[in-house]
Amino acid sequence: MLDRYFISPQEKLLGRPAEWLVRRGVSADMLTITGFLIGLSAVPLIAFGQFGLALVAILVNRLFDGLDGVVARLSGPTDRGAFLDIALDFFFYATIPFAFVLVDPVANAVPGAMLLLSFVGTGSSFLAFAVIAERRGLTSLCMPKKGLYYLGGIAEGTETIAFLVLACLLPQAFPILATIFAGLCFVTALARWWWGYTAFSAR
Repeated sequence: MLDRYFISPQEKLLGRPAEWLVRRGVSADMLTITGFLIGLSAVPLIAFGQFGLALVAILVNRLFDGLDGVVARLSGPTDRGAFLDIALDFFFYATIPFAFVLVDPVANAVPGAMLLLSFVGTGSSFLAFAVIAERRGLTSLCMPKKGLYYLGGIAEGTETIAFLVLACLLPQAFPILATIFAGLCFVTALARWWWGYTAFSAR
């Protein structure tokens, strides 16, 4: 819901660092993979109760995710880069609820499982829409620079990051936060199913 409002400020903020990286031969794929590996370190950190350090890892992951897109646009986007970006992002998002289940299975197992279920709905509907949109030659008017057709919703990247940050700042509130965010994700998935059904109804 909020992603479209952050794209332009993000590109302005990261423009110069991205140019510096491009001049030194750093590729978008290198940033994507490095950011992903840093983000994965949040899993053992959360599992051992190091929520502050986990938050740092998550924020660095998101910084690299922003940089890789700007670097890709400066050096020339590729299909491989678009694939890596979305595939690793979706997996990374799912690792954080899993980590909270590890740190407290009794309190967090059911809310964490429900959140992961809702992630399947948002992720699969996003990718399914993108595949058919590509086949039909459709372009997202809100985010035309994205490597895939970017289908919006209530729970997008910005909202997901906000949830991850809150979960690390308020780990005891994870069951409530996860339940609320799962509800938003389910609404997003339902909306995307409807948009896809109506958008692709004509032959």
